[in-house]
Amino acid sequence: MIAFFQRFGFVLPGLLDLIQIGLVAVAIYYVLRLLAATRALQMLVGLLLLVFVYFAARFLELPLIQYILEKVFEYGAIAALIVFQPELRSALARLGQSRVLRFFNRLEGKEVTDELIEAVERLSRTGTGAIIALEREVGLDEYAATGTRLQAKVGADLIVSLFSPYGPLHDGAVLIQGDTIIAAGVILPLTQFPVSDRTLGTRHRAAIGLSEETDALVIVVSEETSYISIARRGKLERNVGAERLRQVIGGGPTDGIAPGATPLPA
Repeated sequence: MIAFFQRFGFVLPGLLDLIQIGLVAVAIYYVLRLLAATRALQMLVGLLLLVFVYFAARFLELPLIQYILEKVFEYGAIAALIVFQPELRSALARLGQSRVLRFFNRLEGKEVTDELIEAVERLSRTGTGAIIALEREVGLDEYAATGTRLQAKVGADLIVSLFSPYGPLHDGAVLIQGDTIIAAGVILPLTQFPVSDRTLGTRHRAAIGLSEETDALVIVVSEETSYISIARRGKLERNVGAERLRQVIGGGPTDGIAPGATPLPA
């Protein structure tokens, strides 16, 4: 055994090699984790398929296909920057989140939560129908394209005015990204699964539909009952109060149902 290690010891990784392997493995893990939470993973699979076709063309000696793919790969880096631009922005933003910045982000997040809860309570008191989607890991830009683009700081007065019955954007959803309202009057996909409660309207079905396709948190105010509901992971929790709403927005435990609230599986 000693002779074996003496003879082939040069192939064994050293301490620095193990550290580098570990760092690269962690980096690959977080990149895949980031892509798995978005639709970019499908595009990555498509790129890998092109690479496979290229090597197959070389093996089978298909010069035309090989030449075309080589030209495609010449501009592959630029194309990747364009295709994965949202994911790259998100990754760089996460790298810049130091502990100090997280402290200020928590303060900012609390301010946004207060403004949002105030707006929802005001809408509920006046019986104004509303649907608000909070972006999480999966981007909502695809859905924002169906409405009117905005770049406005979250504020209770602005949210209430957007859902004014006489306003042009009151029928659609408002999308919030961080502390910014990115779109209003947005059309959301309706759930394709049967819903047990037939009294639910289009807003509730749209909230469930979006929560099925993304990890967004969707808040609904019923125009008929003035109840506040929360849709997440394909399930709808109805008749929630301000404290429950604050708990869910703040990232607290969401599996339990608050007292007085009605769970509704989609």
